[in-house]
Amino acid sequence: MLQALDADAVRRWAAAGVRALDADREAIDSINVYPVADGDTGTNLLHTMRSALDALVGDPADAVGTAVSALAKGAVAGARGNSGVILSQVLRGLAESWEGTRTVSGAALRGALRRADELATAAVAKPVAGTVLSVLAAAADAAEECPSDLLDDVARAAVKAATQALADTPRQLAVLAERGVVDAGGRGLLLLLDALAMVVSERLDSDVEHDLTPISAPRTALVHESSGFEYEVMYLLDGLADEQVLRERLARLGDSVVVAGDGHGLWSVHVHCDDVGAAIEVGVENGRPHRITVTRFAAQRAQFARDRAVVAIVAGEDAAELFRAEGASVLMLADGREPAVGDLVDVLAETGAAQVVVLPNDIGLADLVSQAAERDGRDVVVVPTASPVQGLAALAVHDPTRRSGDDVVAMAEAAAATRRGELVIAQREAITWVGRCQPGDALGMIDGEVVLIEPSPADLVAAACRLVDRMLDGGGELVTVFAGTDAPAGLDEELGRHLRLSHPEAELTGYAGGQPGTVALIGVE
Repeated sequence: MLQALDADAVRRWAAAGVRALDADREAIDSINVYPVADGDTGTNLLHTMRSALDALVGDPADAVGTAVSALAKGAVAGARGNSGVILSQVLRGLAESWEGTRTVSGAALRGALRRADELATAAVAKPVAGTVLSVLAAAADAAEECPSDLLDDVARAAVKAATQALADTPRQLAVLAERGVVDAGGRGLLLLLDALAMVVSERLDSDVEHDLTPISAPRTALVHESSGFEYEVMYLLDGLADEQVLRERLARLGDSVVVAGDGHGLWSVHVHCDDVGAAIEVGVENGRPHRITVTRFAAQRAQFARDRAVVAIVAGEDAAELFRAEGASVLMLADGREPAVGDLVDVLAETGAAQVVVLPNDIGLADLVSQAAERDGRDVVVVPTASPVQGLAALAVHDPTRRSGDDVVAMAEAAAATRRGELVIAQREAITWVGRCQPGDALGMIDGEVVLIEPSPADLVAAACRLVDRMLDGGGELVTVFAGTDAPAGLDEELGRHLRLSHPEAELTGYAGGQPGTVALIGVE
């Protein structure tokens, strides 16, 4: 067993914690009844811990202090939900206690768990017994009282106490007793503490599991009903002067208020309320809010009731909004960033659907979808869309009331019946099927092959008209155009005027797509 934690052990713990939360995510979601029965605590904890691990993977930390500091920063920046923000403070407590430390002993673990308990409790405007805070406090108490200084003994004492505290949560919180379950956030924390103990004792392949069976409990527990508010509001905040003032102002608007920092000037803010605008305005008045997310609980509960959902992978904010408006969940690709498997796994989980149809909208994303489907474990079906224009055509015929197999076939047929074109500006000299292109030339492609070159300085409108004409030579009645970031103003209007003269039988629909590095994506059906 380990006598002390080092940076490599912290990495192993973070990875083991992600695996444990990933394996138990659905079980934790299923017992999530407090403060809102929205079935996402496991998902939120997993996303937060995965964000922490991603931050650590990108940090060449060679000491415990710097490694855990990276975890804390990543957790605060990526925290989701009430439970995720509290988890970020647990990691921050460890980071503050071990700052400047290369290795950690059992005695140092005692102090770190107590600091984690203090920060997590302070972050919550109105702490409640019977929640993850009770489990954390019990673990910290047991670590302090452990007579041994061995790291393994202290870690195991914390896990043992946390296990009992979790079992006691229904006796402290009425809503848990009524549903016959333990606290979901506390369950997630126990998994992370157990993962730490396994790393210390070098039992990473251990088959030891903690019972998730709902616990019967007396119904005389302290009554604290679930939130009656309509929305969950979260954002990150820079430049916060006084977190207590912010907590008090948010508490006047709603409940489940958590304000948590990473110790380096970044704060994560969480509140359940009815007035979204007021919650955001409080942030504006106390700092610089960004990464604002708003979830309507009624919509979230309805979403988890679906048998089927559609996920679209989309580049460009405008195109993403269009797919959302059509009922799809969206994984939006950031500029210049390869999509991560974990990001797609999170989106699949958030649908809450038994079966998910994925529209990759890019030939190169097939492997990503395959890996995500394998990790997520639910029934994932891929409709092979190579462009957003094909994805939109598939989504247009999606019918959740139809038999699953028939619906997928209809979507695949609609995508296959849509010819895809793209107009881009060449970035370098190259040889194409229709000749040599130079930087600045406009390249028109159909189904991935270059079919025309408009020499620089290119008339992009003329090039787009020529490309649409080539695509309509094989027939077609509906033309769909997504204008990219390189599109000239009024491109769809000019194309419409051209088609009324050259192909009056064709109808054009234009959208602002916002795809980076693209003049236009064009579909013909």
